[in-house]
Amino acid sequence: MEDTLNENIAARLDTLQKNIGYRADVCSSGGMVDDFPSRMKDGFVCFGIGLIVCHEGEFEFTLSGRSYKAAAGETVFMPEGMVFSATRRSPDLRVSILIYRTEPIRDVIGTMVQSVNLYARMSPDMPCVWRTGCEDYIAGYISLIGTREPSAVEFFAASERKLLLLSLTYRLCDVFSRRYLSGSSANARRTEIFLKLIHLIGHHYMTERGVAFYADKLCLSPKYLSELSKTVCGYTVQELVFKAITRKAMGMLDSTNKTVAEIADKFNFPNPSSFGTFFRKQTGMSPQKYRERI
Repeated sequence: MEDTLNENIAARLDTLQKNIGYRADVCSSGGMVDDFPSRMKDGFVCFGIGLIVCHEGEFEFTLSGRSYKAAAGETVFMPEGMVFSATRRSPDLRVSILIYRTEPIRDVIGTMVQSVNLYARMSPDMPCVWRTGCEDYIAGYISLIGTREPSAVEFFAASERKLLLLSLTYRLCDVFSRRYLSGSSANARRTEIFLKLIHLIGHHYMTERGVAFYADKLCLSPKYLSELSKTVCGYTVQELVFKAITRKAMGMLDSTNKTVAEIADKFNFPNPSSFGTFFRKQTGMSPQKYRERI
């Protein structure tokens, strides 16, 4: 029984090593492992949202040159673009590991991707090791996500994996918001307003594109809200709305048989031509060309 367990752990580590090497969209340990793949020991640039839940034992690591230590019951967050290297582990180590990109699942994440990216940028100013209180939940998602990427023909398995990543992303946003917004700083207040804006856009972008609508909902002036949005995420309110429309339109072109005219009507464009002009400006290609690219 123990030999089989060890073989399973070795197989998961081997798959994780290969996926990190390929910079796969999802690199998961698929459950607990007792070591790090060599690429995580040699040092690699994190190319997505990185998570390590420590179940037993402890380990030491560097993150962009700074040294840290994680113990049982703690979670390590690896921001995108930072260099991670595992330097030491205890003999009784048990960890769950996940690195994933948000871009490939934008069709189900929608505006939430802006919240995730925001927290990723905050992370350097926050502890990268802490007890979230959600370690079991995060590890459970990692186990369910598994190590194997479903093939193109496994529609239900691929959709299930996307939804698991979506659920995990919501969980992480909740974890970060509770930690970050617990302060009373001006920065925390701006971030809280921005997150409310993101949620409003997620509910109303199909029909409301003007800054005034969202500013009114938040009891702010349009000028202040626009400046705040630009400062926090680099995009204006209208650009965020346009990105939400574009993501949804891409999803409809990819996964439905709706005509361009029907999609244009869905988004309240006056005619298919104006929708086509909008879509081309946002993506660099016409809706029909986008659909035909597959």
